[in-house]
Amino acid sequence: MIKRILSAAAVLGLTAGVAAAEFPERELLGVVMWGAGGATDVVARAVNPGAEEALGQPIVVLNRAGGVGAIATAYVHSAPADGYTFLYGAENPQLHGVMGIGQLDYSHFYPVNILGRGVAVITVTADSEYATLEDLLADIEARPGEVTMGATGPGGLPSTIAALVGNVAPFDVIAIPFDGEGPGLTAMQGGEVDFMPAGISAAAEQIRAGRLRALAVVDTEPVALLPDVPAITDTLPEIERFLPWGPFYGVWVRQETPDDVKATLALAFRTAAGAPEFQELMENRGNVVMNISGDEADAFLTQWQQVTVWALEDTGAAQVSPEELGIPRP
Repeated sequence: MIKRILSAAAVLGLTAGVAAAEFPERELLGVVMWGAGGATDVVARAVNPGAEEALGQPIVVLNRAGGVGAIATAYVHSAPADGYTFLYGAENPQLHGVMGIGQLDYSHFYPVNILGRGVAVITVTADSEYATLEDLLADIEARPGEVTMGATGPGGLPSTIAALVGNVAPFDVIAIPFDGEGPGLTAMQGGEVDFMPAGISAAAEQIRAGRLRALAVVDTEPVALLPDVPAITDTLPEIERFLPWGPFYGVWVRQETPDDVKATLALAFRTAAGAPEFQELMENRGNVVMNISGDEADAFLTQWQQVTVWALEDTGAAQVSPEELGIPRP
């Protein structure tokens, strides 16, 4: 009898080991929190082929825009914690609490990989009347509440940059929301808004093609991809205390996902993010490849959230105090 029990236990243990080793056994779903053509979507679709090859299964990419990323975040969080549904996300959930959008941030997820971070630019159309950032700021000050800005909703990259600029200069604008940077930049070319802050990765190709013009990079110095575009600190030196600041992109699964599945996904995306093709694309779009996961990624996420939410609080843009949410000052 004892031999039978031991034999059965051995079989069960072997079966469990085989099952874990076989993940994934079917196609996976990567949910992008922004619309097609935006920075997050571009990064997701660039890393996706390498991850498919490493995992040995296809990954279906699904765009679930809306709610400044909250819809996709909730969608993935409500899916089974088995690793087959994961989030291709950006920085936005780290701000959802202070912006009153939702309770889910990345503390509810495991960071499979923080793929990279980007630098933002303030863009206008190529034929815009604004030749410089000084021109734009002067018009905003002269016509408060009349100049229109392309946005992606409260807590999105444009609104956060607007809050940072608004702390050091008059910046009363009308924010027009779109389902991602790609749709917003397209709408700007159609005359629907006057300007839009966006990640370089979303705007670079259109800037190089001459359809858009960058007035400033949101950093303390120009970037290699756009060497002739001045740093925002040239015009607004006081904003330096908030910098460096920018978007980031990564892959997340539910925190409750089994450890062996997390490890399989982390290895696959580490391999994919290390591929020369992906690194070249990131560099060409002005992004910095990070390729970190686990504790290192959690430390990055915590620091980014602390710096950003308290900047929003100090500029009066936060809807809920970070202190109420238990987020300490950095």
